[in-house]
Amino acid sequence: MSKPALGRGLGALLGGNPIRPATPATPSPAPAAAPALNPHERVQRVPLNRIRPSALQPRKQFSDDSLRELADSIREQGIVQPLIVRERDGFFELIAGERRWRAAQLLNLADVPIITREADDRSVLELALIENLQRENLNPIEEAQGYAQLAEQFNLTQEEISAKVGKSRAVVANATRLLKLSSAIQNYVRDGRLSVGHAKVILGIAEEKDQKTAAERVIKEGLNVRQTEGLIAKLLKRKKIVHPETVAPLSGDPHVASLEAKLRDVFATKVQVKYAQGKGSVEIAFYSDAELERILQILGVNPG
Repeated sequence: MSKPALGRGLGALLGGNPIRPATPATPSPAPAAAPALNPHERVQRVPLNRIRPSALQPRKQFSDDSLRELADSIREQGIVQPLIVRERDGFFELIAGERRWRAAQLLNLADVPIITREADDRSVLELALIENLQRENLNPIEEAQGYAQLAEQFNLTQEEISAKVGKSRAVVANATRLLKLSSAIQNYVRDGRLSVGHAKVILGIAEEKDQKTAAERVIKEGLNVRQTEGLIAKLLKRKKIVHPETVAPLSGDPHVASLEAKLRDVFATKVQVKYAQGKGSVEIAFYSDAELERILQILGVNPG
């Protein structure tokens, strides 16, 4: 199944018409239409040493094995898709194609094909995020940092970010919450020792020291997300924290339990579904005014 086209920046800088995604159950903001490709645009070859990576690139980790595989492909087929760059201080700064640039360095290529575009910093960051999200290249922390940079550096709201990158506001909100974790736990998520599900549960603990203790125990004991919820609830009780536990009691109905798990993923907090014969209620827990505001944003409710 093809992936939906993301964001306006990709179409504007790479050209072409966006692919229209199938209508999701909860519709995401529709990206703006992309302008047509410049007919005067041309591919040129430039020395590899005149190209520089961009400080705005959200992706920081590149797999050595993946780069070697790409280098082998380039050795056989050449670089099929030109690098997208902009002119900066006498050099060409990458907008898209850093993996190809790195693979070309492995092969000691003298020159590479490029297309030069005019783009401001925000467009470069948007495009880099979109390209990596489409290809699922970013780890969860890199994705969160990219959203945070759009918010902080360019004063974009979560709703504006979601529209630009083609993700729901809930996805953007929950991703950026990961940056509230200590740097040590962010590293655990970055290298895959903790999943995003584990990290969301650990966020139920406020103290950084306790977060780290919980994370290390989860890794050491190989706890799944449900078991981690139980662990966090016990830790909170032990510290005599007065607010409700971060997890709901186990439901006897597997369908209700599955629904609760999905809702927890959306809201990144405790959700309890009470259901009997077609009637019931959904309880969403929050532990601060900021968290309530975040939940309201996900629900599309303006508290003002």
